[in-house]
Amino acid sequence: MKSKKPEKDLDFFQEESEGQLTIDVYQTDDEIVIESTVAGVDPDDIDIDISSESVTIRGERARSEKIDEENYLYQECYWGKFSRSIILPQEIDPDKAKADFKNGVLQIKLPKITKGKTRKLKIKSD
Repeated sequence: MKSKKPEKDLDFFQEESEGQLTIDVYQTDDEIVIESTVAGVDPDDIDIDISSESVTIRGERARSEKIDEENYLYQECYWGKFSRSIILPQEIDPDKAKADFKNGVLQIKLPKITKGKTRKLKIKSD
């Protein structure tokens, strides 16, 4: 029979662990878009690192008051630090990326870099 972990160990694990942010990722012809619900988080407390091949989002959802564990009837919301790293399926231009925060939803737009795109070049003649 396995022994149950002491409550102290579980509390320590919950305090030190980091939640994984849930995301939607989709694309249009010109950009890759990442969306995530981050309700309860101040936009200034969200850190976004972007390279041409990946995006990492970090933040923390903090409680406004301390609630004793025994007073919970349900506890499904995640409180604490969270992060998510996304490897992009295509190279993007990090310098032209934009982030928007509206009604608790973070939206990051990442312009695609189109390699191999050709265009016709007209020759000027004198």
